[in-house]
Amino acid sequence: CQLLCKPSALAQHLVRSLGRSAALRGGHWSWPRWPQLQMLQQLLQLPEPEPALARELLQLPDTGLVALDWLVGPWGTAGAGGGDPSPVLLLIPNAAGKVTGALLQLGLRAQERGFIPVIFNRRGHNGCPLTTPRLQPFGDPGDLREAVTYLRCRHPTAALLAVSEGSGSGLLLAYLGESGSSSCLAAAACLSPIFSGRDWFEAGMPWLYEWPLLLHLKRGLSRYAGSLSEAVDVDRLLGSRSLRELEETLFCRTKSRPTSWDTYWERNEPLRDADEAAVPVLCLCSADDPVRGPPARSLPTELFCSSPYFFLLLTPRGGHCGFPRQGPGRCWGHEVVLEYFKAMAEFLRAEERRKGLPRPR
Repeated sequence: CQLLCKPSALAQHLVRSLGRSAALRGGHWSWPRWPQLQMLQQLLQLPEPEPALARELLQLPDTGLVALDWLVGPWGTAGAGGGDPSPVLLLIPNAAGKVTGALLQLGLRAQERGFIPVIFNRRGHNGCPLTTPRLQPFGDPGDLREAVTYLRCRHPTAALLAVSEGSGSGLLLAYLGESGSSSCLAAAACLSPIFSGRDWFEAGMPWLYEWPLLLHLKRGLSRYAGSLSEAVDVDRLLGSRSLRELEETLFCRTKSRPTSWDTYWERNEPLRDADEAAVPVLCLCSADDPVRGPPARSLPTELFCSSPYFFLLLTPRGGHCGFPRQGPGRCWGHEVVLEYFKAMAEFLRAEERRKGLPRPR
């Protein structure tokens, strides 16, 4: 792996910590040579064991709802005690709202290490009721901000962390840039992120990935065809033949406030406010990612070289959110993310001791 970042004390600490990580010392196998098969496995494979989830619905200012799914393990419901000092790990699925087995497996690994994992589900996604005739645009962090505020109130003494998967990283990156130093997060990580939303939609993806996600979205939207008909052309929406056509119909060709494709992306590009981000972000990417596209075109290397908060860990093989290995866990990327969060906590504690700062209440 290659770590691309701006030189700093934090970067040096991260290099030392990841250098000691057993997950980066090899032990990979033949799967990395077939990124398309990795992608199919990542979409279909269930975690072992499959966790139980305790759902909590959060009402937003416009009466919309988002769902928070707390992972329930052998130690009881993770979200059961307010003020728990254990770190809270917010898991953000891809933009289609599909909670993959890999994301659940990451939650289980985190729970074993003392984290409190909770999955953020957007409006109308993954069985969350749609109570308003609008969904969440690709890079609109408003609903995520409400969820983070709620988690901060429920666990006021815990460190808040966030990790996103695939296209869901667009939401997390937009939130970090728009919130700046007020994000309430201590650190964040993105697995196989999509950095340029517009280029990604316009370039298209392998059918093996696009069609399952498109059908997944249509199936969820068809449940709310009656209420959505007030805002969009439902026949055109359910007849979309690509993710771009569906996104454009849903958010640009609305009946009340139509807008252009250009204007939509001016408001929803993930990195539009990246210069304002003030939270360490690790982006784990693979050079053979068939969904994001070639590294030369899809990786903003200048951002990682100029910002002290963005770190790119680039591996030659790993596919899209795959990073497979033999044995338990099956994804070495999960171990790297958890090791990264541990390193960030160690660095922040060392800085507080060095500067004599009181720990935040």
